[in-house]
Amino acid sequence: MKHYEDIHCKEHDDSALKVNEGVVQPPIVNPYFQRRKRHTLSTDDYIKGIREGNITILAQAITLVESLLPEHYAQAQEIIERCLPYSGNSVRIGITGVPGAGKSTFIEAVGEIVASLGHKLSVLAIDPSSERSGGSILGDKTRMEQLVHNPSVFIRPSPSAGSLGGVARKTRESIILCEAAGFDVIFIETVGVGQSETAVHSMVDLFLLIQIAGAGDELQGIKRGIMEMADMIAINKCDSGNQQRAELAKRHFLNALNLFPMPDSGWRPRVYTCSATEGNGLSDIWNGIEDFLKFTKQNGYYQHNRHRQAKYWMYETINEALRENFYRNPQVEAHLKENEELVLSDKKSSFIAARDLLNDYFDSLKK
Repeated sequence: MKHYEDIHCKEHDDSALKVNEGVVQPPIVNPYFQRRKRHTLSTDDYIKGIREGNITILAQAITLVESLLPEHYAQAQEIIERCLPYSGNSVRIGITGVPGAGKSTFIEAVGEIVASLGHKLSVLAIDPSSERSGGSILGDKTRMEQLVHNPSVFIRPSPSAGSLGGVARKTRESIILCEAAGFDVIFIETVGVGQSETAVHSMVDLFLLIQIAGAGDELQGIKRGIMEMADMIAINKCDSGNQQRAELAKRHFLNALNLFPMPDSGWRPRVYTCSATEGNGLSDIWNGIEDFLKFTKQNGYYQHNRHRQAKYWMYETINEALRENFYRNPQVEAHLKENEELVLSDKKSSFIAARDLLNDYFDSLKK
């Protein structure tokens, strides 16, 4: 539709009512843009890049390992198998603590010390996934603003994706890839879920628990399950003005640890106070870590623990493979939704529905 001014004011070009023609709007999408197909790396390319310490290829390999797509599974397993001979030469340290204890700040501060000693550090930071959307913020790398620029450090945030135990679904496989890439110190930062850290405890050499002082009842932080697994406790945020509360919390934790039986390692857990922001006490913690590793290697617990963990993850891998195979079975897929609706409508109990689905699965294996 033409404007009134365009119809009646053509002879009066100098009229204030004249409307000039607008310019043609450019297209929203660049017409010269061509989508290029991403180059797919072969298994040899992945192995070569990992062994050369290429962190870009290392990150892509971890993404491939974490993928749920069936077409990625076979290549990921081959990469892991070929990296196994080059793994096992790192120090694996699990770091956990309640949300807000300053785990990321602590890792950044200690990580700078580790890198300055000539070590290559890999940080596998696990971020909790939303139960509703399934998404994760993956903000741990953003918190480590200084450490992320250190060329000797590789930081990889991963979503927990519903996995229990405070770790991601494929954290152990990621450790193998990082070790094959030459990283000799690996930090595994858990989601900080409190007492569900058995998974990360089964893949590390030392388990470090971070606590804070002055946040309420100190005894609330003394949970038997997580305390019995901790090889070392660091009371963070011992900043100026908070030292007295931190020392009081340290005494509480030491008293609690004395009530527990001696760990299998023969090492009585130590308690330290530190400030990740001010840098106090961090060197003492790293020296304590080295003392623990030296002690456990001398008494044979270090290698015994590695063997026990390898056995544990063999059975965990079997359980995961069986679960995946069950849900991808055509017979199960055909009757799963039907049984689910019968359970929801109270026409069949959960136990009978599970038994029927398992019978379908075992019958399909016999054919």
